[in-house]
Amino acid sequence: MKPRITEAKPAFISHSRETGTDYTIYVDAPDASAARGPLPAVLLMDGDFLFDPVVRASRSLREADRIPPVVVVGVGYGAGFGAPGNFRGRDYTPTASTDEPRSGQADRFLGYLSGTLWPELARLHPLRETGRVLAGHSLGSLLVLHALFQVRPFFDLALASAPSIWWDDRSLLGLISKLRDRQAALEGSLYLGVGADDTPSMITDLGLLEKQLSDRPFRGLRVVSERFPDHDHYDVVPHTMSAGLASLLG
Repeated sequence: MKPRITEAKPAFISHSRETGTDYTIYVDAPDASAARGPLPAVLLMDGDFLFDPVVRASRSLREADRIPPVVVVGVGYGAGFGAPGNFRGRDYTPTASTDEPRSGQADRFLGYLSGTLWPELARLHPLRETGRVLAGHSLGSLLVLHALFQVRPFFDLALASAPSIWWDDRSLLGLISKLRDRQAALEGSLYLGVGADDTPSMITDLGLLEKQLSDRPFRGLRVVSERFPDHDHYDVVPHTMSAGLASLLG
């Protein structure tokens, strides 16, 4: 089953000078009485569709005392997949491909997340400045991986659900290899999750990433990877998001 657009009301509209785009921002934050000191924040890609299941997962984990209070931020477009106002093919892709004429502008979008959106959120909520979480599914997870594998990543906790490593002939693997040639250490944590009934190429590509990180690990990078039996590309989302939040924030 494909995800439905959220019924949550946007918290605000954020204009990006980096991309020239207005983004629809959804926020779920704990009551002030539950917040003790700076809070971790999870910035979620495809927020128009994934905000609801991630909020349910985070609330359930909080009620079970498995994670601390957390601010969940859905970053969306206010438009469905393939609609003219949805720029995920531009924003989530680190390299350009002929499959998407506007693709390859992930660095500009990451500049918006760290340079414009994060300060906006920090003015509204007491956010901690370490252990920032970036989360996504499918193409959104391609962005998550690109964001983590930087010389000094702004988002050092990465939740990558069924990542689209296939993009542009698996160019992401080459980018990670070049970073590893440059530096041996990368402080952070990476959670990888996929449904065991996802497409063979999706699962095979994830295995290639796992092997690459195992053969040439980054010192200081913690990697957790899981397969979920009897789940496919769509219905695995609640499971990867819940397990990923517990792994990264528990």
